[in-house]
Amino acid sequence: MSNSERIIRLKTVLARTGLSRSTMYRKIAEGTFPAQVRISIHGAGWHESELNRWIADPVGYREEQHGRSS
Repeated sequence: MSNSERIIRLKTVLARTGLSRSTMYRKIAEGTFPAQVRISIHGAGWHESELNRWIADPVGYREEQHGRSS
């Protein structure tokens, strides 16, 4: 597994982005922040590569919608 495909947890995501938890989850709902991936029954994380893509262009980031045309 390459470093860009690592799964990172909430505390690290918040530290790297500077977002509050509520702002981050609102952005996920809007599709303007990467959605978390389930890693266990009670755990979730984010793909580091997707987080890096958001950090590179937070204003232009849109979650890819598979199976839909935009």
